[in-house]
Amino acid sequence: QVQLVESGGGLVQAGGSLRLSCAASGSRFGINAMAWYRQAPGKQRELVATITRGGSTNYADSVKGRFTISRDNAKNTVYLQMNSLKPEDTAVYYCNAKVILSDYWGQGTQVTVSS
Repeated sequence: QVQLVESGGGLVQAGGSLRLSCAASGSRFGINAMAWYRQAPGKQRELVATITRGGSTNYADSVKGRFTISRDNAKNTVYLQMNSLKPEDTAVYYCNAKVILSDYWGQGTQVTVSS
């Protein structure tokens, strides 16, 4: 069973920055793609960014140029550097990891951006 533990959320003013981390443990196999999703109150969960084991990345249009996803394969950790934060970025951010054909999720970390 894979466990994902997120950290780094919090309250920040608009224009500020935060860095989220997600550490994976318990996997007997290599972790393929990792990703960050977010869910704002009353809205569906949406994909923010993905990164493959080889480092290829993809971003939602709403965060391109502001957020950067990266990973350390040796530590099984994925990061999300969030700059120029906007109030509309306020949400619970979830880490996702794909192992073989299974999806695993973290417990979520709250990011609140004040105007």
